[in-house]
Amino acid sequence: MGVRPVGTELRGRTVLLTGGSSGIGAATAEVLARRGCDLLVTGRDEQALNRVAERTGARALVADLCSPEELRRVAERASHAEVLINNAGIGWSGQLEEMPASEVHRLLTVNLAAPVELTRMLLPAMRARGRGHVVLMSSIAAVGVGGEAVYSASKAALRAFAASLRYELSGDGLAVTTVLPGAVRTPFFQRRGLAYERSFPRMLSAETAAERLVRAVERGREESFLPGWLDLAARFQGALPGTFHHLGRRFGQVR
Repeated sequence: MGVRPVGTELRGRTVLLTGGSSGIGAATAEVLARRGCDLLVTGRDEQALNRVAERTGARALVADLCSPEELRRVAERASHAEVLINNAGIGWSGQLEEMPASEVHRLLTVNLAAPVELTRMLLPAMRARGRGHVVLMSSIAAVGVGGEAVYSASKAALRAFAASLRYELSGDGLAVTTVLPGAVRTPFFQRRGLAYERSFPRMLSAETAAERLVRAVERGREESFLPGWLDLAARFQGALPGTFHHLGRRFGQVR
């Protein structure tokens, strides 16, 4: 990967956090507030976002990242951001042929196009300052999950985008961290249309996931699996893809 990125000291840094109104995003906002960050949080739920802002002292910006105009507005408001945490994401569970075209477009826009665009728009200023940190929220579903084909594809593409971006930024003083969570106790599963009912892997709390996300930024981690042992699943897929997918078909969804 070239020069390994160094950790980012967060105290006093200006941070843009998308998807900050609930779940991992809201918990991350609280961790960043304790770190002393100058924080701008975005989300679509105005009431929930304002509650997060009141708890954390963050500035709130209501925005729908599906809208190119609102995406540009977010980038303009966050033009001085030194850390960009692309956390916003949505899911959808079911067979591909049953997924409405509008939902395919919305999911790919929020999960993939929006973070790519925000990163593209904020990178010039980061390069000019000679420092910056981009965080991309992927998922263990990037290895492929039955019943979540489009979601898995979006998260795999985001992981590949992050890996490619590291090559471009090598030696520029900028860092890229990819976060790959497994099951986290948030409203995500209800919103995607299928509750998480497994006893294993056990769900992480949003607070634990947020603390580990922030720690990965501070330590300059290129990839951070939540929990850490999920790294084995990704390595297993890479080493023995046939066996991995055979087990996936036998035991059902990975996530």
